[in-house]
Amino acid sequence: MACLLEAPLRISVLSEVTATSRHYVDRLFDPDPQKVLQGVIDMKNAVIGNNKQKANLIVLGAVPRLLYLLQQSSSSLELRTECAIVLGSLAMGTENNIKSLVDCHIIPALLQGLLCPDLIFIEACLRCLRTVFISPVTPVQLLYTDPTVIPHLMSLLSRSEKTQEYITQIFSHCCKTPEHQTVLFNHGAIQNIAPLLISPSYKVRMQALKCFSVLAYENTQVSLTLVNVLVDGETLSQVFAKMMQRDQPIEMQLTAAKCLTYMCRAGAIRTDDSCIVLKTLPCLVRMCSKDHLLEERVEGAETLAYLMEPDVELQRIASTTDHLVTMLADYFKYPSSVSAITDIKRLDHDLKHAHELRQAAFKLYASLGSNDEDIRKKITETENMMDRIVSGLSESSIKVRLAAVRCLHSLSRSVQQLRTSFHDHAVWKPLMKLLQNAPDEVLVMASSTLCNLLLEFSPSKEPILESGVIELLCSLTQSDSPALRVNGIWALMNMAFQADQKVKVEIIRCLGTEQLFRLLSDPDTNVLMKTLGLLRNLLSTRPHIDQIMSSHGKQIMQAVTLILEAEHSIEVKEQTLCILANIADGNTAKELIMTNDDILQKVKYYMGHSNVKLQLAATFCVSTLIWNEEDGSQERQDKLREMGFVDILHKLTQSSDSNLSDRAKTAMQQYLA
Repeated sequence: MACLLEAPLRISVLSEVTATSRHYVDRLFDPDPQKVLQGVIDMKNAVIGNNKQKANLIVLGAVPRLLYLLQQSSSSLELRTECAIVLGSLAMGTENNIKSLVDCHIIPALLQGLLCPDLIFIEACLRCLRTVFISPVTPVQLLYTDPTVIPHLMSLLSRSEKTQEYITQIFSHCCKTPEHQTVLFNHGAIQNIAPLLISPSYKVRMQALKCFSVLAYENTQVSLTLVNVLVDGETLSQVFAKMMQRDQPIEMQLTAAKCLTYMCRAGAIRTDDSCIVLKTLPCLVRMCSKDHLLEERVEGAETLAYLMEPDVELQRIASTTDHLVTMLADYFKYPSSVSAITDIKRLDHDLKHAHELRQAAFKLYASLGSNDEDIRKKITETENMMDRIVSGLSESSIKVRLAAVRCLHSLSRSVQQLRTSFHDHAVWKPLMKLLQNAPDEVLVMASSTLCNLLLEFSPSKEPILESGVIELLCSLTQSDSPALRVNGIWALMNMAFQADQKVKVEIIRCLGTEQLFRLLSDPDTNVLMKTLGLLRNLLSTRPHIDQIMSSHGKQIMQAVTLILEAEHSIEVKEQTLCILANIADGNTAKELIMTNDDILQKVKYYMGHSNVKLQLAATFCVSTLIWNEEDGSQERQDKLREMGFVDILHKLTQSSDSNLSDRAKTAMQQYLA
């Protein structure tokens, strides 16, 4: 019998809760304003800390009625304020609550409320707006829809500490794009927020600081302005440096370090400035230590990686500060076996942050090792480091995979590591697996790494070749992403360098001449340069040159002509002339140049060009064509003499550039021999 009674009992409890909630909503419609006010106050007390009650009231339609009362000019100020407080409390619930509030157009209603002169009502509206805007489900664009909102919020900053705290918090959460930064900057965010950095209220100082970190991120205009701002006689750099002192709360130290990092990366502060070298960098290294919370260690490592990414000197300083390289190894030890046994809550926390820790460590290792050989060696010799990177490549988290391959790419710039660690751990295998099916950002990094593994001195080159990589790389050259096209063709270029005939034929077969010539007219200069590099590597050693030119000579000569005629950079033209010089070195291939007067005139033109690099490349091509020891050299010499080449060569022997005059003299000697 008990079983039968159980279900009806649950229903009656539920209907009782709903009935109670319904009673709260009904009171909002009472004709007596005093009873409505009391109803709102009772509702406020009922929902505090009670998510179920909040959800019920939303479902029963409390929100539209509360918003109606809030917006009515006939409502008393007290009632309007209490409505804003209840709405703020409902917003403190779940993400679904926030979605419901946003769908009921709470944001425009509250923004309208800010036009009221009453400070207590304004603070209640701002508190609710703050709660709504800091939720990840709220579209931040809603803050920028009406152009009068930002200037009005700026004008409210001076009203009270609470308006300062809430408004700066709203700004820091709603500044997500360069456009947002510009809007806030243009409405005087810097002048209005800077004085808040010395507010007596910690919350205000902290939110102002967070505001500056999001405003300065990758923004040169903001960063250059911040450098010149004075607060109470001190520059912002000095204010931020004080906020990084060890006696300040960690959150403040970290955010101040972020501000200086972003200003430095945006070019407003030099990397050798003492506030970076002696304050920001040591502060961020400190954040990576075991003494800090996992979240702080993640943020510290990621910010440090970003700070020193382009600067080798900072990388060297960081690598010798507080044993950073070995300290980071600890990031891979979560969740620890101890936490699993002793504390389920701790295990849950560790698991949640384990991915983020590994991602941050890989990012920081990538940044540390991007230039210096000794640092790379130190990283690879850290306990089980290569194994950790290899397992990172196949992790479930895409962010960890990306960070691991970024780290691998950084280390792959080392000849030493390619010959040792990379070979010992057969890194190419998981890398190839990663290339089979990955999002573009992972593909870009993985294919960049593969380019390095295919360099001629890398022991991984042979096994990669045998694994059928050519097809994969050829497919990358057809990508819509210029970065992937570059990497695909770059890897093929490295593969073709001093390769045997079989590999070269396979590259041409797999790529197809149509695609090769499509790449030679690619709008991206990097793609074009690497394609020319590939062609130059394919056309090396005589038998290879003659074989390739016999089957594809007509199209290659056509492509060369088009490039030499078009508007291209000096580098592109130089590479193209070098290809011609390679063709000129073939036994039969050179005839394709000698029988093409148009090409010969172009070579002659570039011999007289104002750029020495082009003159050198063109002169080398001529020198190869008229080389005495080759069959038919006399006829070629005679033809070029008739076309006026000798006169130009004679002039070039007088060149002020010693390389060019030497090369011209070498060519002239062929005529004298």
